[in-house]
Amino acid sequence: MEKLFRRAACGVLCLLAWPAVAGTVSMADLARHQQYLDVKISGDGKHLAATTVVKGKPMLALIDLTTHKGGMVTPREGNQVVNFWWINNNRVLYTEGTKVAGWDRPFSTGEIMAMNADGSNPQILFGYRAGGPVKATHIQQPKSEYAYGELIDRLRTGDGNHVLIGVTPWETGVEGAFTQIFKMDVNSGSKHQVATAPVRDASFVVDNHGVVRFAYGRDVHSNLQVYYREGEDKPWALLYQATTDHNVPWPATFSRDDSHVYMWCRSKGAVEALCSWDVASKTMEEPLWTSDTVEADGLIRSLDGFDVVGVYSTPGTPAASAFVAGTDTIKAISALSKKLPGESVRIVSSTDDGSKAVALASSDMDPGTYYLWDKATGDITPLFQRAEWINPNLMAAKQPIEFKARDGLTIHGYLSTPPGKEQAKHMPLVVYIHGGPYGIRDDWEFDEYVQMMATRGYAVLQVNYRGSGGYGEGFTHAGYREWGGKMQDDVTDGTNWAIQQGITTAGHICIFGGSYGGYAALEGAVKEPDLYRCAIGYVGVYDLPLSQQRSNATESLRDGNFWRSRMGDNAEQLAAHSPINQLDHLKASVMLVVGGQDTTVLPNQGENLHTALQKRGIAHEWLYKSDEGHGFYDEKHATELFDRITQFLDRNIGQGAGSAVGSP
Repeated sequence: MEKLFRRAACGVLCLLAWPAVAGTVSMADLARHQQYLDVKISGDGKHLAATTVVKGKPMLALIDLTTHKGGMVTPREGNQVVNFWWINNNRVLYTEGTKVAGWDRPFSTGEIMAMNADGSNPQILFGYRAGGPVKATHIQQPKSEYAYGELIDRLRTGDGNHVLIGVTPWETGVEGAFTQIFKMDVNSGSKHQVATAPVRDASFVVDNHGVVRFAYGRDVHSNLQVYYREGEDKPWALLYQATTDHNVPWPATFSRDDSHVYMWCRSKGAVEALCSWDVASKTMEEPLWTSDTVEADGLIRSLDGFDVVGVYSTPGTPAASAFVAGTDTIKAISALSKKLPGESVRIVSSTDDGSKAVALASSDMDPGTYYLWDKATGDITPLFQRAEWINPNLMAAKQPIEFKARDGLTIHGYLSTPPGKEQAKHMPLVVYIHGGPYGIRDDWEFDEYVQMMATRGYAVLQVNYRGSGGYGEGFTHAGYREWGGKMQDDVTDGTNWAIQQGITTAGHICIFGGSYGGYAALEGAVKEPDLYRCAIGYVGVYDLPLSQQRSNATESLRDGNFWRSRMGDNAEQLAAHSPINQLDHLKASVMLVVGGQDTTVLPNQGENLHTALQKRGIAHEWLYKSDEGHGFYDEKHATELFDRITQFLDRNIGQGAGSAVGSP
């Protein structure tokens, strides 16, 4: 463990000394899983816990900050650590994922484990293997339960030996289940029930006395419901309800004294707002924070965790906005930001007294480094790099952009250009479309797919088309029932904007995306056949009626209503906007990528399009992996994917096609 810690620190020093010279970026390096996924400090500041990848397997490292020694949680064969939490100064709770036969990506089983900071007393506290210990010991474990467990609250103001967990049976039926809440001992796994959710598949908010006070989720008609109760022995009451197409205020966390609740709320003229809700009067007070452009990314808390002092957001590049001035958290963020120019800084963990904090500093060119900040001395100590093999000086920068769609709506996005060619013109361009489509957006963070293309000489345009998340309810709703319509037009308008700006030229453009982005890539190719030279569909949807049929046959009433309200239910219109039915218009070269274990977009979507292209004698690239799901997970498979994509681009719009790579 001491060697592991030293290697991590050395990696940071290497980062600080990266040469600012041209070099080759390895596709295998971009495809590698990050080495450090999360870092948290214990409440007393004496230990760190970190998920770290060793020989391709995420494990949990526990480190003594004084001696730099510690232990490592090695999951069972086929398992890996997914998440973890300090429950007290000595006990860590964690969850694991397991690989199922035929799948490369691990699945969370809902098991909950725990161990001490020195590696002693490892136990399976909850789950289907809870009848036995993590490792063979004489200690009797709780009984096995075929249910999914999740941590609801650490109960920081309690005795330090109990937590609240939510328990949902594995077999719930398509409509979901009413989660049961238990108070569990983190040493023995013994538990007793304290609440039952009033709505299926609920999320919860707990007050500072450990009482579950809010539960929110969607009913069978996909209406958002927020329930509230005044105390542990009080009944649940419906506080807010909205139809499928609208949101309501929903709770984030209680104030330090439980007299108020921080809620995401509505404010006239604002895209999003954070308000304080008075518990005694049950009334919403004036907003603490509003934005007329973007939604929040998260809350900024006081270093002791009991107050909310600001909001993180990403209007273009990340921002930290304080509505309580001069707090320790804001001072820490400011101090780190000054010493790390160009990096986005977020506090990810802190001690109980707020004397120390772990921060993550990252950027569009840098996957990130974890730092330890000391309040008393102001010292900033580098801890771990997420991906020490990535040289930020060789990466491409992202620039926020905006343009007007044909109907006047402002559309935001990002443009990445090859390193050293930030001012170049007439470059080959890849229009890279995010999935979702609803509630998801592209942002400023490091993106290995963007870097895979930009470091090979391609400008990359990302468009947050209407329907994307992050820009308010109205912007998201503007994309409802617009598959192949206005959402697609936004992508087209963004592509034409890039041509008008001189960034690229017609005939040197490819369109690429995954999931919904795969749909948009192929729909763009058939709807605008003269605009795109090539199209890459990655685990995409190409037959909308087929997708609708699957939804009607297998999904819950709630999920079916959700998707019909967004995709539409006019079979004729859906068929007309399906790429598989418009191949007569196709001129672009095509590459299709499919995972045989995909349960989000079934493999038959890609397989059917593959067959349809073959029947028409249309040559195309085909990449199929039987053990991958909705996106390639295995590093070797991801490396092959990156190599195949860049080779495909080279042949169509790159050097292999005789196109220029950009002129200064």
